[in-house]
Amino acid sequence: MEGVKAKVLKALEELGKPARPGEIAQAAGLPKDEVSKALKELKREGKVNSPKRCFYAPAG
Repeated sequence: MEGVKAKVLKALEELGKPARPGEIAQAAGLPKDEVSKALKELKREGKVNSPKRCFYAPAG
């Protein structure tokens, strides 16, 4: 899961804007369900935030 979370964070940074899980999955080349699980963990860890419903962005 650590590798998936790293890819998700990298994809979010490259997108440069809040993104939906589907966009992040496409940018990271990962299945959407894996991205959703990783986002849930990253949010709990404080590494991503959700500026609006169903959109995610890197924290900080």
